[in-house]
Amino acid sequence: MMRVTQNMLSNNMLKNLMNSQTKLDKYMEQLYTGKKISRPSDDPVIAIKGMNYRTQVAEVEQFKRNTGEVRNWMDHSESALNESIQALQRIRELAVQASNSTYSDEELLSIKGEVEQLKSHLIELGNTKVSGKYIFNGSNTKEKPIELDDDGNIVSFPEETTPVLIEVYDSITVQANITPEKIFNEDLFNDIDLFIERLNGDETTGDHLNMSIEDLDEAIDEFINVRADLGARMNRLELIEKRLDDQKVITTQIMSENEDVHFEEAITNLITQESLHRAALATGSRIIQPTLMDF
Repeated sequence: MMRVTQNMLSNNMLKNLMNSQTKLDKYMEQLYTGKKISRPSDDPVIAIKGMNYRTQVAEVEQFKRNTGEVRNWMDHSESALNESIQALQRIRELAVQASNSTYSDEELLSIKGEVEQLKSHLIELGNTKVSGKYIFNGSNTKEKPIELDDDGNIVSFPEETTPVLIEVYDSITVQANITPEKIFNEDLFNDIDLFIERLNGDETTGDHLNMSIEDLDEAIDEFINVRADLGARMNRLELIEKRLDDQKVITTQIMSENEDVHFEEAITNLITQESLHRAALATGSRIIQPTLMDF
């Protein structure tokens, strides 16, 4: 039989008290931080799961920032398209008015002045700039899509622009811009210039102006088609945004369940451990009795 000495009793008591003190510290730290663990070594499984959940939340937040950028492009594009359609519809109204043979030269001159202003407005819309970027020139956002010379004549149009594709979900990209060469093109402004010439020349007749009306109808239809395509992509973006919001809520909730402490359980464990620690201290004081050396 092994002989139990006073020194062994003291060492065992100190060891057990240290273990009890460590558990007390653990439960108190859980209450302070609200987390089950404070370092990966406390529970590697919880730590690894927490890292994965945090990575998922970070990805979702990045995708939400990307969708915000796409939304910014689309909202400004839609606004410019709506204004362009309104301008073209006004030009068409003026063309219908001018086709009335009762209009005088002065009235036609007034119509011409308004059409020229509307043309300038369309050029400004084609050169819409948002946050330092031209949104109607594809990925070449630093250069104006519609360039003018010193005399105010158009010298360049958007041609073969590169789509601006932004990733809004894992392996899912959405085109943020429209295809400007379909609408802000040379044909559009040539048709408007021809209409202006007809107002100021010998072709101010119903037949010639009806040709301008047909050209404007085609231009308006093209703008409407581009806007419809943009609207479809905006609807899809809304679904993706909702999906990202739902995913963030779910992932955050799972991460909370994985890491956050249950306060009722932690308080119960702390009180229980405190009682055990006090009992250990009391028992230790009784076990370690005085020796002859104390006398």
